[in-house]
Amino acid sequence: MNKPLVIDYYSDVLCVWAWIAQRRIDQLNKDLNNQIELRYHYVDVFGDVQTKMSTQWQAKGAYEGFAEHVMHAAEQYDDAPVHKNIWKESRPASSASSHLVLKAAELAYGADKSAELALVFRKAFFVELYDIGDVEGLYGLIEHRGLDTPPIKACMNNGSALAALMNDYQSARQLGIKGSPSYVLDGGRQILYGNVGYRVLLANVEELLKQPENEASWC
Repeated sequence: MNKPLVIDYYSDVLCVWAWIAQRRIDQLNKDLNNQIELRYHYVDVFGDVQTKMSTQWQAKGAYEGFAEHVMHAAEQYDDAPVHKNIWKESRPASSASSHLVLKAAELAYGADKSAELALVFRKAFFVELYDIGDVEGLYGLIEHRGLDTPPIKACMNNGSALAALMNDYQSARQLGIKGSPSYVLDGGRQILYGNVGYRVLLANVEELLKQPENEASWC
């Protein structure tokens, strides 16, 4: 049996385009089943939200302008609902705290469980306006899912979760990841970035699945 095709998926939990892309990820897993292996990583886009708003978005209305941008981005996607008061009533200070907890969960409970929690965190923010920058609040979400938090806290406390997160951030820089979400294919030879349509994503992955071993894709 052939080894599954590895897709390294980089995203930021606070990125609306990654929230939109979640359904494409789910469909890709469903359509290609055991032919692919998604490896989840995090990239620093909203590590310092206040500075991002006061620099990149200051001339566009800061938080208010960014809120309008997020609503406009999501309005055509019924499967990526966004609360009407997004970035108005809840303004997480950083996505890094969520990323750190998710890496701790990955170490404690495995990659699949961590990926499930990432979706829980995203939904909590985009739909319920939950402040996912608050670590204690994240522990509450985890416990609500029926998981014990002491193993996760242990990975937070001993530095292993931080090391894993730094590895993600450093790998993203080394690969030249431009933002969230990004799909790294064929060992880094091919990177799809941004709001990539499902058919485009599927076509690129299927093309790689057809390639003889060690042959670079022509896509």
